[in-house]
Amino acid sequence: MVAKDEGVLAGLPFVEELFLMVGGVYVKPLKNEGSLFTEGEVLLEIEGRALEILSCERLALNLLQSLSGIATYTRSLVEALEGTNIKLLDTRKTTPGYRFFEKYAVRVGGGKNHRFALYDMVLIKDNHKRVAGGLKEAVKLVKEKVGPAYKIEVEVENLTEVEEALSEGVDIIMLDNFSPEGVKEAIKIVNGRVKVEVSGGINLENIKDYAVEGVDFISCGSVIHHAPWVDLSLRVL
Repeated sequence: MVAKDEGVLAGLPFVEELFLMVGGVYVKPLKNEGSLFTEGEVLLEIEGRALEILSCERLALNLLQSLSGIATYTRSLVEALEGTNIKLLDTRKTTPGYRFFEKYAVRVGGGKNHRFALYDMVLIKDNHKRVAGGLKEAVKLVKEKVGPAYKIEVEVENLTEVEEALSEGVDIIMLDNFSPEGVKEAIKIVNGRVKVEVSGGINLENIKDYAVEGVDFISCGSVIHHAPWVDLSLRVL
């Protein structure tokens, strides 16, 4: 399997397991998971009958190309945050049925997983606030339902909601679609009392503008849904 691109390798364990399931195929990785590769490098060698190898060719390539693409784009965002204490998070904007793989690739690229599913923590978003009748009402309903068992994060849309979230004793405040200047104003209000996450339209072009002191997390759905696939090829020798 040869690289026709450069990037960060992700997905090797799944490809090895795939050929193991088929049986009679030996996979020899020539690069480590999470390592950088350049165009023209041989990433792994596969030995076995053509029938078994070619029956898995496309799935193996799809896994490595898509997951390496996510890991590569994630690595570029993480590198843009170097010199800060900000952690890069993914979101739950994932391909249906493919979340486990995509979130794994984010970790290989150096990012962190936000939530895998609804059971991990409570995130109160705009629609929740509207249904409940407001931010304060939504937080109170959640606390009545789950008590202290789960951390509560609230998505806020303006500085007034920042104040409201602080008054309700939430664990994390997400600044949604704030400008970099708005983030700075919100950080002054929070003043280190809770963790702060910044989200909404953040990508490789503008992430450094949001790397404001006092921000704990930056979350990007783009690490998954905007990551271009890495081009790889399987060649029979």
